[in-house]
Amino acid sequence: MLPIHSPKPSSSPTKATTTPELNSIERKNSSSSFQSQNSFVFPNSNRLWLLLVIVSLQIIILLMARGLPLSHRRTRFPSPLSYDHKPVQNPANFSTHRLKSADISISSTVSSPPDRCSSGRIFVYDLPAVFNRELLDNCADLDPWHSRCEALSNGGFGREAAGLSGVVPEGLVPAWYWTDQFAMEVIYHNRVLSHECRTTEPDSATAFYIPFYAGLAIGKYLWLGYSSKDRDRYCEMMLEWIKDQPYWNRSDGWDHFMTMGRITWDFRRSKNEDWGSSCIYMPGLRNITRLLIERNPWDYFDVGVPYPTGFHPRSDSDIVQWQNFVRNRRRKTLFCFAGAPRAAIKNDFRGLLLNHCNNASGSCKAVDCTGSRCSNGTSVILQTFLDSDFCLQPRGDSFTRRSVFDCMIAGSIPVFFWHRTAYLQYQWFLPNDPKSYSVFIHRDLVKNGTSSIKTVLQSYSKQEINQMREKVIQYIPKLVYAKPEKGLNNIKDAFDIAIDGVLKRIKEQEQPGFKWK
Repeated sequence: MLPIHSPKPSSSPTKATTTPELNSIERKNSSSSFQSQNSFVFPNSNRLWLLLVIVSLQIIILLMARGLPLSHRRTRFPSPLSYDHKPVQNPANFSTHRLKSADISISSTVSSPPDRCSSGRIFVYDLPAVFNRELLDNCADLDPWHSRCEALSNGGFGREAAGLSGVVPEGLVPAWYWTDQFAMEVIYHNRVLSHECRTTEPDSATAFYIPFYAGLAIGKYLWLGYSSKDRDRYCEMMLEWIKDQPYWNRSDGWDHFMTMGRITWDFRRSKNEDWGSSCIYMPGLRNITRLLIERNPWDYFDVGVPYPTGFHPRSDSDIVQWQNFVRNRRRKTLFCFAGAPRAAIKNDFRGLLLNHCNNASGSCKAVDCTGSRCSNGTSVILQTFLDSDFCLQPRGDSFTRRSVFDCMIAGSIPVFFWHRTAYLQYQWFLPNDPKSYSVFIHRDLVKNGTSSIKTVLQSYSKQEINQMREKVIQYIPKLVYAKPEKGLNNIKDAFDIAIDGVLKRIKEQEQPGFKWK
């Protein structure tokens, strides 16, 4: 307790003189139990009670505060660096600085940066060079007819695209390459090596990446009478190596993934005399998640990823600039078709589409890709897609074709005739509602003349076309592979979506009671 001081005497123009009579009155108004000769002068009873009440309240508040949980008594104040991210230079000015009201809730103020690797980390196997690097070193021998070295240069992007000046915005020309559709294994390997969630400690990994260039390894053996043993050799060698790895044996491959840069049917030979390799049917490969440009829709471990196209944005701003360019493009024709007929195939559907387009009285632009007119190094297809509202997308040599992605990147709306061309292939990368970004016309309706492609497409209003195109434009980032090996800053491209999906599915497989579809 602090000592009780006597109250100050009331002010007076003249100094008052103390008399015995005044002393006698003061003593009568004091508490008789605390009388003391000339030691203290006590206040009157009203002031004493007021003081006692104040002291009692202080004691009660103190006891209440001590009874509160610690987390409720901890008040946090903003760091001086949180205001415009600058320290306060002059303390004298601090009181005049207008501060934002501070939220003192623990969840808001005790924050940490989000964990960008919350889905897990990736360990990359250091495979023997024969499975990847030596294939690139021997790029001239990967194809029986011509060298693949140019196509696989620049980290798999191929040579820089010349001749696009005036076709695309000048500032975006350096973002374009003549990229080969079978180069995804090289592109993915380079990106995984630089991925922010890559780990060199296998014990901390969620997923294990096998950088085997299966598509490049099999390419030359698909032609000219090579035996089934030749086509299976590389895959058998890889499986023999991987089965000696302890982390493979721990999971039997369930947490492993790889890229296979061709369509799944090139690796699904069931009989020796059939096409392709039997790689996917080999026991060791059954549990591996496989990223392919075309999947088997009924195989859970096949994941369809976008074909590589020519556009490889260098930054987020490249993406935005391109989206604005295709959004504002003035399109001259209702629809288009680019493709080569297959004269050897009876009732060839692509030949039928070319006839439909040529007979559409100026509403369709046709590009006959017979020969080398549509090969890498020409801009005719890109220009055609940029000028058309819709682009016809039948199946290619298999159910899918790279043209689907060339079309959509150009802001053109795809028209499909088989569900397996896109809807059952690329679920991670395309909108859930097919009608929001595409048109489906069953091929049989076209073959028997029941449906006119031109009439169907003319039935869409300008507003509906704009809405569908906007959905296509919105999804462009998910369909391209960015140029920087570390990816873009704030926008996820096709590689990011694929890796996030792989990590998510491996996490799901670890859950009790998980059933794969």
